[in-house]
Amino acid sequence: MEVSQGITRRSASNLALAFILLPKPKRQQMCALYAFCREVDDVADEDSTPVADRRARLQAWRDDIRVACSGGEPRFPVNQELKPVIQEYHLPFTLFDELLQGVDMDLDIQQYPDFASLELYCYRVASVVGLLSIEIFGYHNPVCREYAVSLGKALQLTNILRDVANDALRGRIYLPMDELSACGVRAEEIFAGTYSDRFQVLAKRVAEKARFYYQNARQLLPAEERAGMVAAELMGSVYWNLLQRLERQQFAVFNRPLIRVPKPGKLFLIFRTWWRIRWGSKLPNYGF
Repeated sequence: MEVSQGITRRSASNLALAFILLPKPKRQQMCALYAFCREVDDVADEDSTPVADRRARLQAWRDDIRVACSGGEPRFPVNQELKPVIQEYHLPFTLFDELLQGVDMDLDIQQYPDFASLELYCYRVASVVGLLSIEIFGYHNPVCREYAVSLGKALQLTNILRDVANDALRGRIYLPMDELSACGVRAEEIFAGTYSDRFQVLAKRVAEKARFYYQNARQLLPAEERAGMVAAELMGSVYWNLLQRLERQQFAVFNRPLIRVPKPGKLFLIFRTWWRIRWGSKLPNYGF
C-alpha cells in the first residue's frame, strides 16, 4: 500500500483524516480506495491538459480498474494495491464506472441547469465513494446504503458551497442555474466574484438542500451500525461544522481565503465522534 499511502498523506484531505478512527487494516484499505479516487479526480482537474487527452487517460483508468475487478492484473500501481481490496469485499466495477462517469462530467459540463442534474453529479462523485467505503467498513443492515447516498450528497453540496469562488476561476458553476435565476443572480456575477444579498439567498437555498441530506443520513443510520460507520460519521461531523461556518459567515466566499475547519477544531471533532460512538451516545454528530 506504499503508493496509496503516499498519495493519501500528500492530499491532507478531510476524507483521509477520517481514516484515523479505523483499525489499521481497514485504514490501509481505505487509503487504496482513496488513492484511486484522488488519481482520477486529478486527471479531470488538469485544466492545462486538452480535454481529449484527459478523456483518454480516464478511459485508461476505466479499462485498468475493469481488469482489477475481473481478477486480472492491472498495470497502474494504485489499482494493483486496490485489487486485493476489490477481491476481499467484492467491490463491483459498476460502482467504479459510475464514479468515473461523474468525473467525466467535469470534462463536459460547466453549469448545471437544476438540482436534479446536480444531484446526479453529487451521487456519482460522492455517494458512490460512500457506497464503496461502507463495504470496507462492514455493515449488516442494507439501509446503510441509503445512508451512504444521503451523506455523500450532503458532503458534496457542502464542498460546492465552499468552493464557489475557486470553481468560478476555472469556469465552472455548480450551483443550479434555475436557482440562480430564481434568486436574480447572473452567472457573470459569480465569475466576477461579486457577493450580494441575492447570492446569500441562493447559497442558503443550496445549504437547505445539504441540511436535508445531513438530517436524512442521521435518521437513516441504524444505531447498531454507528460503530462500524465511525469514519463516515467523522466526515459528516467535519463537513457539518464547515457548513455551519459558511452559514455564520453568510456564505461570503469571494475574495477571501477558503473557509476551513481549523486543525484544533478537527481534533475536537475526532475525539467527540470517537467518544460518542464508544459510549453509545445518542447525540447527533450533524444534522441537528
